[in-house]
This record gives sequence, C-alpha cells and structure tokens, in this order.
Amino acid sequence: MNLTTQLLDASDPQNIEKAAALLRQGEVAAIPTETVYGLAANALDERAVAKIFEVKGRPSDNPLIVHIAEVDELKELTSRLPDAALELARRFWPGPLTMVLPSSSIVPALTRAGLDSVGIRLPAHPVARKLIKAAGVPLAAPSANISGRPSPTSAAHCFEDLAGRVQVILDGGPCNIGVESTVVSLTDGAPRVLRPGAVTPEQIKAAAGSVVIDPVVYQKPDPDAPVASPGVKHTHYAPKAEVVVLHGNWESCKRFLAKQAGEGVWALVFEEELADCPLSALSLGPSGSDETQAMRLFALLRELDEKGARQVYARAPRQEGVGLAVYNRLIRAAGFRQLAVDREGL
Repeated sequence: MNLTTQLLDASDPQNIEKAAALLRQGEVAAIPTETVYGLAANALDERAVAKIFEVKGRPSDNPLIVHIAEVDELKELTSRLPDAALELARRFWPGPLTMVLPSSSIVPALTRAGLDSVGIRLPAHPVARKLIKAAGVPLAAPSANISGRPSPTSAAHCFEDLAGRVQVILDGGPCNIGVESTVVSLTDGAPRVLRPGAVTPEQIKAAAGSVVIDPVVYQKPDPDAPVASPGVKHTHYAPKAEVVVLHGNWESCKRFLAKQAGEGVWALVFEEELADCPLSALSLGPSGSDETQAMRLFALLRELDEKGARQVYARAPRQEGVGLAVYNRLIRAAGFRQLAVDREGL
C-alpha cells in the first residue's frame, strides 16, 4: 500500500461527504468516535470489510463492531431482539456500549468472524453519526491502528499508524472517553460483559436487573476458542516496551521500582505519586479519577514508545467502574504480566 493520505477537518460537511463517498465505493476511512478512532468500511460489503483486515493486519477470527445511526436499524441487522437490548439501548445509546446480538443473514460472515452473533453500537460522536447517515450504510469500524498497537485517540495517532494505507482520516479532535466501548453479550441469559468500557457493569445491572462479568475480562482466553468480542483473543494495546502491571500499596511499589532503575526503564503511576517516583515516570491521572486514566492511557503508551522505553511498570487501577476498563486494557498491553509487590518481601 502506498496511498496518499489526506487528513481532513471533520467540522467541514464537504469532508464528511468526501469520506461517505469513499465508503459507498467500498473503500475505508479513519473516523472519530467518542471512544477511539475507528477504521470504517461498509459493514454489509464483504470486499470492503476485507480491506479493514488488510489495512490493519487484523486476524480474520476477530469480529468487527457494526456502527449504526438510529436505533431502528437494529431490526435489519438482528434476527432476535431481547427486551434487555431495547432497555439498554434506551439507557445508553447513543454512547459507548456495544451489544452482541443474534445476527441476521444480511451481515457478512467476515464482519461477524463466522459467528452467529454481531456486535452493534450507536456512537455518540456527532461526526460518526453524520457520516453513517451520509454513507447510507452501517459501518464496521474497529480501532484505526495497526493490530496489536495502542488504540488511536487522535487523528495524529491514526496518521502515525495508517499513513499510506488509507486515503482519508477525518480529524474530529481528541476522543473524550479514550478506551473502546463496553461490549455486552445478550445472546443467552443474563447480560454478559465481554469487554469493559465507560458503561460499567454496575450501570448495566441497574438497567437490566442482572449482569455477569465474563472471565475473559481478567484472563487470557483459550487461543482455540471463538470469542464474540474484539479486544479479547489477540494481542492488543501494546507499546514496543515490555509492560508489567504492579499490584500493591505505593510504599511497596516505590521500594520495588527503586530496584529496577536503568536505561529505558519507566513507570506509569498515579498523579499524586509522580513527584515521589524513583524512576522516570508518566502520570496515569489521579488515583480516584477512572475517567482521566481512561482518556490518557493509550496516548501514554504511545508516548512511552517515543521516549524509547524498553521496560514499563504500571500501577494497577481499581477493578470496578470505569477503572475496570483501564485495568483490562493495561493487563492486555502487558501480555498478562503482573506482580504483587507487597508479597514475599518484594
């Protein structure tokens, strides 16, 4: 691929129409959403969807999320709509919630990664919704990065990864959430969270009456098992450095970090710990602000690459609320490498 990549201001309606025209022609475009930037193509055109996998280097068994502009579009894309889905749509759409539902036959197998289900989201970002309407088709849109890399939260991140691979990147400014959407399966039984995000398990339970958090949120799944959500099975979110997630109080972490000093060794710590950190460090944000940590995380992982980090020790966020989403992305960026530094005298 050696395309000329245009970075277009999404506030100009003509640029939205330019991207929509490309999508109608079966091409791909990088677009803003409130979560992260997405690499969009016509979700119902298998040849267009195949270009997403080609551009990203994405494994074909990794399902895509289909983005719509209106709730009524659910009916065409699904074979069955549980009552819980309609209630969650009423509460959280437009917004950062993806629902995995039984798929209708019009959704190509490649979009679904061969599954009987499809993930569907109605994004809150006004540019994304205007683009879907202008294109006239639902859009499959995984994160607009090279597979495995930290997800892009700005148009500049997209350009860094996809320059020469796509014709258009719509610049809608920085994403205000910063981690991908919550994915909840409604195909069988209680709502099951497959990937945490800004819509929390606690909020889903309050809306639907019950919720289950799937083990894949905390641990690596069987490599041979099919998964209904992106961001679960394959390597994701990783910088070039080796990342280790640290569990323990700050005093224990600080003693551990002091022993790790060396060239290319960095830490990700909470705002209030930054001045006291014995290593070169970046701030995840205040320990009590899950939303700030989510907004900063992927940009920080990219910044560590720019600084030449070879080893990164990251403080574990809390595992509830939006903090669970930050923790989930960090352990995947770390390849599930974790240390409890307040045990065994570390």
